[in-house]
Amino acid sequence: MDTVYAIVRKIPRGRATSYGAIAESAGIRLSARMVGWAMNAADSANPPIPAHRVVNSKGLLTGAHHFATPTLMQELLENEGIKVVDNQIQDFKTVFWDPAGEPKRKKKKP
Repeated sequence: MDTVYAIVRKIPRGRATSYGAIAESAGIRLSARMVGWAMNAADSANPPIPAHRVVNSKGLLTGAHHFATPTLMQELLENEGIKVVDNQIQDFKTVFWDPAGEPKRKKKKP
């Protein structure tokens, strides 16, 4: 989860990315679901995790039900200038932030 959180903390304000893009960047390519589980537990992370910036590959706010209120995820995105209609980021290709452009974290040796 630390690797996932480190990637999510790098998502710039006003941008969003997908569970799958994070999974691929973290080296767990086929486990976007694991990223979702990490986002579900993110509310207790310190420093905070901008989990509202992580959506599915189509820009849908599939994790919205994990926030304190049903509209909080959308409100946080809109406060950053991202337009959301019917629980989906509009023009997601423009808003999308690709973590693959970031240097990959090296695994620590045991």
